Amino acid sequence: MNRHEIEAWYRRLQASFAAAIEEFDKGGTFESDIWSRGGGGGGDTRVLSAGRHIEKAAVNFSAVWGATPAGLPDRVAAAGDRFYATGVSIIVHPTNPHAPTFHANLRYFESSSSASGTVTAWFGGGTDLTPYYLYEDDARHFHRVLRATCDRHEVADHRAWKEGCDRYFYLPHRGEARGIGGLFFDHLTGRLEEVWAFQQDLGTQLIAAYRPILERRVETSYGAAERRWHEIRRGRYVEFNLVWDRGTKFGLDTGGRTESILGSLPPRARWQYAYEPDPGSPEAALLDLLRGDPRAWE
Repeated sequence: MNRHEIEAWYRRLQASFAAAIEEFDKGGTFESDIWSRGGGGGGDTRVLSAGRHIEKAAVNFSAVWGATPAGLPDRVAAAGDRFYATGVSIIVHPTNPHAPTFHANLRYFESSSSASGTVTAWFGGGTDLTPYYLYEDDARHFHRVLRATCDRHEVADHRAWKEGCDRYFYLPHRGEARGIGGLFFDHLTGRLEEVWAFQQDLGTQLIAAYRPILERRVETSYGAAERRWHEIRRGRYVEFNLVWDRGTKFGLDTGGRTESILGSLPPRARWQYAYEPDPGSPEAALLDLLRGDPRAWE
């Protein structure tokens, strides 16, 4: 395992996931935007807009390196003066409010010291689901796929990483979860070969975790009220990404490409003052779930 192998596999994952979404949508195609970073490296931002079922999707690859930017947390920089980071990030925003937003990120990081020659390396990543209407069979399917993937690897800790996801994708200023969780793991420095095998397995399972849910929901009928709720909840998604997400901050702090970093944002969102859904409504049921204790979904 080396950075070139990891980088090449992330590129293949980007291509395979984008192809799977295009095949499902049967209308939209991804446009590729190749970019370079002044300090070293670059990436490929692929965006699908206004598809048949997918309003927007971004499947992004990057590999960047150079001098460690000032201000990065010690846990990220590991006291090195040089860094290398590569990864793939995925976000899918369906048009239909009954189909959930999907997010995944897999990444690899190295920090090195020019003086000593020491290198610290780690993996991170995860995936989560953000529904706008609660379908419990969708939630159970998503979590079953992730649990089965973790169970195939001794280094994977499903319980801890599921709890980590619930903690991470949370809006403390709202007292709400962003969605129904998934997996979140970060700064894994030990048994890297085994973690890398797990990460590849997880990457190949992403479409299996998500596509059956899309197939069940994209033809569900909806009207203006459901679309308004969809956009209000998308506003919460935007709030998390801009206020709390560490990946967004890391990308901006390391001189990443702003358009690519913010490619995860939905095309339309809404902020309606002090909005609360009607008691007993499907919208209220979702909000009750997001404001309560996380569920195991098993």
